[in-house]
Order: sequence, then C-alpha cells, then structure tokens
Amino acid sequence: MRSSGGEHFLDTEGVSGSNPLAPTILTFGQGIVSELELRTIRRDGKTFEVTDSEEALEILRHSTSHLMALAVTQLYPDVHLGIGPATNEGFYYDFQTPHRLTEEDLEEIEKRMLEIRNQDLRFEPSIVNKEEVLKLFQHEGEILKTELIEERDGEVLSCYKLGELVDFCKGPHVFSTSQIGVFKLLSVAGSYWKGDEQRTQLQRIYGTAFFEETALHEYLAKLEEALKRDHRRVGKQLDLFSFQEKVAPGLVFWHPKGAKVRELIEDFLRLQLTRRGYQFVYTPHIAKSDLWKTSGHYEYFKKNMYILPVDEEEYVLKPMNCPGHILIYQSTKRSYRELPVRFAEFGTVYRHEKSGTLHGMLRVRGFTQDDAHIFCRPDQVLDEVTQTLDLAEYILESFGFDRFEVTLSVRDSAHREHYAGKSDDWEKAEAVLVQALENKGWPYKRSEGEAVFYGPKIDVEVLDVLGRPWQLSTFQFDFSLPERFKVTYVGADSRDHLVIMIHRALLGSLERFMGILIEHYGGAFPLWLAPVQALIIPISEKHHEYALQIEKELQEAERGALRVETDLRNEKLGYKIRGGQVQKVPYMLIVGEKEAAAHTVAVRNRFQGEQGTMKVEDLANLIHDLVDKKVVEETNQ
Repeated sequence: MRSSGGEHFLDTEGVSGSNPLAPTILTFGQGIVSELELRTIRRDGKTFEVTDSEEALEILRHSTSHLMALAVTQLYPDVHLGIGPATNEGFYYDFQTPHRLTEEDLEEIEKRMLEIRNQDLRFEPSIVNKEEVLKLFQHEGEILKTELIEERDGEVLSCYKLGELVDFCKGPHVFSTSQIGVFKLLSVAGSYWKGDEQRTQLQRIYGTAFFEETALHEYLAKLEEALKRDHRRVGKQLDLFSFQEKVAPGLVFWHPKGAKVRELIEDFLRLQLTRRGYQFVYTPHIAKSDLWKTSGHYEYFKKNMYILPVDEEEYVLKPMNCPGHILIYQSTKRSYRELPVRFAEFGTVYRHEKSGTLHGMLRVRGFTQDDAHIFCRPDQVLDEVTQTLDLAEYILESFGFDRFEVTLSVRDSAHREHYAGKSDDWEKAEAVLVQALENKGWPYKRSEGEAVFYGPKIDVEVLDVLGRPWQLSTFQFDFSLPERFKVTYVGADSRDHLVIMIHRALLGSLERFMGILIEHYGGAFPLWLAPVQALIIPISEKHHEYALQIEKELQEAERGALRVETDLRNEKLGYKIRGGQVQKVPYMLIVGEKEAAAHTVAVRNRFQGEQGTMKVEDLANLIHDLVDKKVVEETNQ
C-alpha cells in the first residue's frame, strides 16, 4: 500500500510526523545488521538477541519480500498486496493486479529492487491503533490487508514503512535496504487468497535471498539440479505415472513400470511387518458418516472430507484408516494376554485438497498410507515404540536414506485444556517417547505446542541427496479415539481397561514416497527397485533369437525371475544404448555372434560403463546378490 505522497510515517527518534496516524504511533524497534554474528533487535518494545543464523536469514528474506513489494507497486500502480512471508527456501509475495506478470517482468522488478536497495531506505517500524490503520488501508482500497487487520485481535498492531510503501507486518526487518544481501527472483505462479479457490485469484512471485554471493550461487545450482530431478518430469520420462486432469485432478494413474516399483515397495514392507508380528487388514473405502462423527473427524476434518448421499443416507470416503482398524479390534473381546495387537494396511484414503495446493505425487487427493495401529497395555508401550523406531531406521536405510532429523512434538504446557486425555497420561507418554529416542541414541528437537490434540508424537525427516528434508515416518499416541470408541481389553483383574493406541506410518503415503524416491535418485532407482533391471540389446536382427533366449533364462533364473526386457527395434546399437541410459536401466546386456557362441553377454552398467563379458548364470547371481543386500550402486548423483 502506498501512503499519501511525501508523508512521514515515523522519524528516527519515534516522534510522530505529519501522517494522520501520528497521534497513535509508538516506537516499535530498530532493524538488524547484515553480518552473521550477534545482533540485537527490538520487538514489541523489548530488546533481544539473534544469534541463530537461520533466524537472521529469515529476517533478511522477509525484508527482501518488502523490497520486492515496493518495487512492484512502483512499476504497477494498480497493484494490491496480499501477504509476503519468508519461507525455508526464500520468500514470496502475493499480488492482485490486472497486469499478467511474466518471467520477463521479473527482470524489470529485480532491476528496480536493486535501485531501491542502493537508496538505503529505512524500514520504519511502528505500533499503531488498529481502528486508525484500518481506516487508512480502507481508504487506499487495500481489501486484502483490511481483511487481515480485521481478523487480528487487540487494539494495536504493527506496521512497517519502506519508502512510500506502508505494510501491515509484525517484523522484524533489517535496519535499511543497504543491508539486504544478494537476491534473485525465481518464478511467478497463480495463487488464491488464503489458498481458497473460491476467493480472489492472485499472482505470486517467488524469490530467494542470502547474505553472501557464493551462497546464492550454490542455491541456484542446487535448484537447477532439483529441477532436473523433479518427479513430475522424470515420472513422465520414465513412463511411471500420469495425472488425468480432465477427469480426476489430484488422483494418480500408476503406469505398469510405476506400479511395479510400488509393488516392490509394498512387498518389502509386507515382509518386514509380517516378520515383526503385524497382521494385515483391509477396510472399506466408504462408510456412513456416523463412524466419522464418533471418531471426531466429521467435526474437525469435515472440510477435507468427501461426503456422498447413498440410499438417502450420508456416507464418507474414508480420510483415515484408524476407525476401521478400531472396529476390527472391537469385533471380539480382547484379553490382556493377546496384546499387543498390531494391524497394518496399505489403506487408500481421500482428502479434499484445494486445487492450488496439489503438487504432483507430493500432494494429492487420493493416496495410500502404509498405515498401522498398535493396541497395547501401558507396560508394553516402551518396547513397542522402540521397536517401531528400529523398524523405521531399517526401512529408511534400505531405501537409501541414512540421514535423519527427528522432532518430538509435545503439548503446550500453558494450554493443557486444548488436548485430549489426562495430564498424567500425557506426561507418561512424553517420557516414553523421550526414553525410546535416548535408547536409540538419536538426537532430536523438542517442539513445544506442536503435538496434535490427541497425543504427543515423533516425526522423522530424511535428508535426500540434495540435503532437502522430507517428513516420512511418524509415531503418535492417541488418547482420543480409545476414549471415543471405548477401545478396551480385559485385564488380569477381569476389568475393562482402555488400550494405549499408537498410530504408526513409516513412509507416510506410497504416492508421496514415490515422488521423494524419484527425486532422491533422479529416477535411477537402485537395482532392487528398478522396474527393469536389465535391457538385452541384440547387435542386429540375426541375434534376436539369442537375445530372447537370454531373456527367458533370466526370467526363469534359479533364484527367482529377474525383470528384463529385450530391445528388438531396428535401430543402431549406440541409439539403443542411449535409450537404455535415458530410461535409467541398471544393466544393458549386449549380445552378438561372439556372445551367442560362448553363451555369454557383454555387460554394461549404467554408471560404470562396460564391465566385460559374463556367463548368464553368473550375471543372474550377481544381480540377486545385490538385490538381497539392498545395495545402492555408486551413482553419478
């Protein structure tokens, strides 16, 4: 928003100037210096120190979003502002403007940002009366900002002025624009106000900022590599899956090769879970809404559920698997001797995600969770949690993820009334999770107030090959559903006792995990997960018969069938080899006269190149050995 031309919002001593809001303006604070060292800033009249470089970077990026907003308002006077927060990767700002922003416009905006930065403009902060600043924003026609102000509690709020731009913002910011480091505008995309496709359509500009030039260059290089690995691009290239937006937006169509990878993932998990005492179940995809009213989902999750009329009754496409598992548990009376009971399901659920939030395999409307629920006694909880952490570690490392970041989410001790269950149960549950993490020797971050209302939890993020975190495994106590459904067991005292219920997922969802896996490996899956493990390439048409013979032998190998294909196209050898490389097939087996005569194959590895000739049986044993060990080959990542 632009204030009236030339008006002074707040001078350097906090004394009001000629702005109409002057009588209500109070000193709010100063900025920060731009070096990554100890710095002091003021917020809400209090002085505190910023020593965390991540927090400093967040302040820098948020300041840069204001700089971008000023540049945009100068270039496009008819623009109206949405929000402009810092993010983990940079910042963005939402704009409402009839001008269709393009990639070319970003260059002009970036140029204007540099000009403004060099003017060394102050970020002038103030605490102002809510009613007065509301009038100012209404006068300027800033409908979006007005809505945000109206939603904010209290009689006063904070604003910042940068040049002629006045923005409703709590800060803090750098002291002046000259302290903003290096920045780059990255892209422009459509968005909706508050993420609601029924609201105003906006345009969002993404950017990033750093203190040092080298950090920006490193980030841009990483971003370029991430774009090469984008699962949507690679998935199409490898023919793994597709989205049919005209008939099923947000729902995945698994193609044969993608379905094979999914099958391999499921088979591996099924084997590991069965070995550890899990029992697999299947639950319906649809149930009467009464079930979801009992569970509480209808009340708290209704906007994300698909509700359907069936035979004059209300049904719901299941958004969760847990109520179904509870009903199976309750189908018979359970003794304390039977516990723990561990139910697992590859359960497909449906959630009404807004169209603007959908993102390939990473954010969809229908997905299959590797879900499990453990029903146990209090004395069994520590062992169960510890075993699930052991299992998660084994599973994730088998898929090639050996770097974890762990978060323990607990309740807000100042607002215990917001959480289900008894305080004593929460304290015991948190103590168990802490003990399990300490038993594992895992460092973790304790996150106060981030627990879900029904229990504390452990979240495990993996770091991919580019160092990006992905939240996968989660382990949650639930004090709500056992009480709502009266989930009990008969104790040694012949009385009913509520079970301890633990929600547990290792990969989260198969769709999202597939997207992460693709980006981690750039589509070059390890041998045990590759949809095609070997591609047989005959040198010429007269070698087709021998090539097909080798294919049959590998498919009928003594230790199990290998996944092989034969390229019988009438193309040159080099062209076929490049095709195999593009499809990221682990092994290419070249066969000609010499190989046919010796009953061998010339082996070419996708990473190391030519490997010499091998007997077919030896090659089959080599592949099986690598698969059994879940070997992740040396790659060119």
